[in-house]
Amino acid sequence: MNRNRRLRQNSAIRSLVRETTVLPSELVYPIFVTEGRGIKEEVPSMPGVYQYSVDRLGEIMDKVVKSGIGGVMIFGVPARKDAKGSEAYRWDGIAQKGIKYIKNNYPEIVIIADICLCAYTSHGHCGLVKDDKILNDETLPYLAEMALTCVQAGADMVAPSDMMDGRVEYIRKVLDNNNFKDTPIMSYSAKYASAYYGPFRDAAHSAPKFGDRKTYQMDFANVKEAIREISSDIVEGADIVMVKPALAYLDVIKEVSQRFDVPVAAYNVSGEYAMVKSASLAGWIDEKKIVLENLYAIKRAGANIIITYHALDAAKWLEESLKIQKD
Repeated sequence: MNRNRRLRQNSAIRSLVRETTVLPSELVYPIFVTEGRGIKEEVPSMPGVYQYSVDRLGEIMDKVVKSGIGGVMIFGVPARKDAKGSEAYRWDGIAQKGIKYIKNNYPEIVIIADICLCAYTSHGHCGLVKDDKILNDETLPYLAEMALTCVQAGADMVAPSDMMDGRVEYIRKVLDNNNFKDTPIMSYSAKYASAYYGPFRDAAHSAPKFGDRKTYQMDFANVKEAIREISSDIVEGADIVMVKPALAYLDVIKEVSQRFDVPVAAYNVSGEYAMVKSASLAGWIDEKKIVLENLYAIKRAGANIIITYHALDAAKWLEESLKIQKD
């Protein structure tokens, strides 16, 4: 008889032989920065997640620093939108102002700037539009300009999430030509056209005004397509590749982590967060146990970095778990 239970009989032994660990430093917390003053407004479909005006960013950033998580990802929520998403690439745009505040006051935190036009365009799509068609090549200069202004504001890394072909190469060239050769690109390489994004679109006010995003985001039935996308992005200069969403795409994360020798990020997205949070508030599940189990599943699949709205709570729970194991 194989007595496999010998290695499960108490917490000390289980800790000794544990195959996977999740550290707070591997987590990234998304933050929504909005125009105005004195604003801390909860996102209705994401309990515990808020939009912050720049003057109140310190409230959340103090918690971020104390938590020990690895970084923050910044999303701007502008007051004005137009067809070209002009507020996205202004040197004094809302994302840029938020980044500058964080860099000046919390220089030790890694700041990742999400690069996309959807929250800034009047039509809600991630690129320029003509005759209801999303234009690929014409969008690239605007994405690159947004990346450049975010880096100039103090972003340590840029993360293009638009899924336009060739955007990594275009952004890389613009950054290099402006003396930002050392700025990494975390590409949303395998970003699926997912129903899990609904709460985020409430938070960023980024729902498309017509059609959907299936002509540029990926078909959720495909894995080989993800490999092609990631191969292209690495060739174009991506330093980190991302799979989004995470929980419904663990097989993709596993495939990517085994095929490529670059860090893999996974985005535990708004819908995944909202389902756990709402079930917890209803008393149906144990939030702490579910969140940690989900994060370990994402890490076990092969992710090196996890972007999650659970990051602050998870960091506390992970530290508590580590302390218990040491005790």
